[in-house]
Amino acid sequence: MTATLGWLRRQLPGIVALVLVTSVFLIARLPSYSAAETTNIAGKFAFKPLSISLPGGHAQQTIRKVNQDYKHIDAWISSVGAAIAMNDLDGDGLSNDLCLVDTRTDQTVVTPTPGARSDRYASFALNSGTLPVNDHMAPMGCVPGDYNEDGRIDLLVYMWGRTPIVHLAKPGATKLDANAYQATELVPGANSSGGEYNGPQWNTNAATVADFDGDGHDDIFIGNYFADSPVLDSTVSGGVHMNHSMSDAHNGGEDYFFRWTGATSGATPSVTYQKLDNVLPDYASKGWELGAAANDLDGDLLPELYLANDFGPDRMFYNRSTPGQIKLSPVEGVRTPLIPKSKTVGHDSFKGMGLDFGDLNHDGIYDMFVSNITTSWGIEESNFQFVSTAKDQADLRAKLRAGEAPWVDKSGPAGTAWSGWGWDVKMEDFNNSGELTIAQATGFVKGQIDRWPQLQELATANDQLLQNPFWWPNAQAGDDIGGHQTLHFFVKGPTGRYVDLAPQLGLAIPVPTRGIATGDSDGDGRVDFAVARQFDAPVFYQNQSPSTGAFLGLKLTRDASPVTGTLPAAGSPVTGAQVKVKTADGRSFIARVDGSSGHSGRRSTDVHIGLGQNVNGPVQVSLWWRDRTGQVREQQLQLTTGWHSLVLGQQAKEK
Repeated sequence: MTATLGWLRRQLPGIVALVLVTSVFLIARLPSYSAAETTNIAGKFAFKPLSISLPGGHAQQTIRKVNQDYKHIDAWISSVGAAIAMNDLDGDGLSNDLCLVDTRTDQTVVTPTPGARSDRYASFALNSGTLPVNDHMAPMGCVPGDYNEDGRIDLLVYMWGRTPIVHLAKPGATKLDANAYQATELVPGANSSGGEYNGPQWNTNAATVADFDGDGHDDIFIGNYFADSPVLDSTVSGGVHMNHSMSDAHNGGEDYFFRWTGATSGATPSVTYQKLDNVLPDYASKGWELGAAANDLDGDLLPELYLANDFGPDRMFYNRSTPGQIKLSPVEGVRTPLIPKSKTVGHDSFKGMGLDFGDLNHDGIYDMFVSNITTSWGIEESNFQFVSTAKDQADLRAKLRAGEAPWVDKSGPAGTAWSGWGWDVKMEDFNNSGELTIAQATGFVKGQIDRWPQLQELATANDQLLQNPFWWPNAQAGDDIGGHQTLHFFVKGPTGRYVDLAPQLGLAIPVPTRGIATGDSDGDGRVDFAVARQFDAPVFYQNQSPSTGAFLGLKLTRDASPVTGTLPAAGSPVTGAQVKVKTADGRSFIARVDGSSGHSGRRSTDVHIGLGQNVNGPVQVSLWWRDRTGQVREQQLQLTTGWHSLVLGQQAKEK
């Protein structure tokens, strides 16, 4: 008997490996939908591609100038930066304005969404005003928000080569153009010489906005990719490095939190923050961040934080903050013999690119979808469709407080594990069916020469070589790595397994995509979306889906003093407010005012919940939010389907 047990113990690793291989094989062979079934599902969606107006007069590029040590991999270094956001910038009551980064010009552009009322103003590029700049920086993303709390939507622009700039909307502006914004330093005291910037060389690729300390004011998280260094300075050689590991790198840029401390409005608006650089443990603060999202998961209105890291483990943090002090503690998934390490929250070795929160199974708890690199015959990791295993929110809270992240990856059985070189992801109900669709950007570098073999060699190279860019294989103009991959549009079918409908819907354009912005631009209840494409024109997809179901749309803004000025104002969004809807047939839905989540795409701050076809009469709505004093408020309402504008102070009032 003892000998038998000893033999079993010795064989256990092989048995577990065999079970895992068999499981993966069976998952890959799960039945898919027939052509007829796929056509039937696709018939419930329709999108019309429209061109986005961009300002002229700017020289265009197809690749960036980079540090001389990066010259042989300048296509790799030039592979990020396309970004897009949707919001209501001109106060007309619709999320029909875009803020986008065009990598072809390295400009941050504000432009109306195409279609009806696209002639409200001419597209324009933001400028830095009197703030110092230089020729070795480029914008990477744009995050709308009311940073100085005057009811007008401002724009946070983060960059490579510089600290971020907050473009505050001027109340005295008479029209929406470049002069309608005042450029303001997020980090005061930036160094300059003769008007040229020579301050900290941050290289930011992740940002999210949330009230982290629960004081009623929005804070900002900034996640840097490269460590502070002259990445885009082609006049110098050196002073830069790459990741020191493909699976556990923690030599990237530092992460920072900015706690809101004060603001003014009027002719010269301002906002001030306290920069905090010791909130996260050192090993987690220097990951190679490409995505970030904050959301209250356990019901206390303190947002948790998930960081998607390239070259190593993603990180998830439980929020234990108090007003004036941001405190986050790491949480990790619990492994079992049948769960690989890289499928466990906080332990993966994959290349995290972007993420989003959404309740995929209607259990009242947020699930997560994380993009990774999933290219067959290239680098085949897997996306993560992390589904909650907690019994309820109280159980979730207890587990998070104990350091446990109770989510398991279901991407294999769901059919969403493999897509390509993943980037941004947004989960929305595009046809108001009551089920979330997963839209995902993919693709890396487009060219003619396939460089996957060299990249595979790099992925298996000794970690001791990686940090020096000299050892990296060429990735230059003309080289191709996943360059013909397309947008994905995963829709849940009748069996619960997802199907990618991008080819059937005309969305599968072979161009690398990066950011996805979502919002209802024309107020018809159907969520539209815009896509930022790397070194290619962005595109807007107008939702024309037929036979959509009912929906509830909420514009949740702060109870504040009347906004002054010539241009109307959208109002200050109640970032992090939570919404739960219950229908007469017992189904429940959750959503939130998103302060920005993902890679480089930002959904509008409106709340949109699809309810399905069989909803008649009002629905029960529960709202949770923090007022400007940090006090938690809760209210139960009965609302008819359609759009509603609510002002949230001590209580919710409909406009």
